[in-house]
Amino acid sequence: MNKSELIDCIALEADISKLAAARALESFTNAIKTNLQKGSSVALVGFGTFVTAKRAARTGRNPRTGDAIKIKAAKIPKFRPGKALKDALN
Repeated sequence: MNKSELIDCIALEADISKLAAARALESFTNAIKTNLQKGSSVALVGFGTFVTAKRAARTGRNPRTGDAIKIKAAKIPKFRPGKALKDALN
């Protein structure tokens, strides 16, 4: 499912226009992004939790030349699924 298909699904399920569904989805993703940038987590009970994690600096290899390169430390987003979501899939 891509973004436009998700918007169509939201519009159909919530009985709202596609424009309103697109705004709602954009607001949802912006709220998650803003909170993760602040270092907060976003917990949706039954669905899952969005958190940030730190990835340490490390040495990698350039696949073309085989030379060692330094990869900087970074913050990455992670998603931990909730129990209800896990149960829905099994």
